Amino acid sequence: MSSALHALLLLLLLFTGVLALQLRSLAHSIAAFCLFCLLLALEFYVLNAPDAAMAEAVIGAGLSTTLFVVAYLACRKRVRGGGQ
Repeated sequence: MSSALHALLLLLLLFTGVLALQLRSLAHSIAAFCLFCLLLALEFYVLNAPDAAMAEAVIGAGLSTTLFVVAYLACRKRVRGGGQ
């Protein structure tokens, strides 16, 4: 069961990583990156590394995704506002 779960998580990680790189929409790419970070945190938890799982969930999925969303919204506002 454990090796099957690891294999499934690794396949999902590979899929979401490639998806985050290949998506044309930046907003969808950010969402795929957030999902990748959450899956990586789950993999760390399954590997009995709860400290690494919590750090990945907070920093990877939480902080990094928040920064990407804020930057995306700021750039979108700048493009629509005429460069100001």
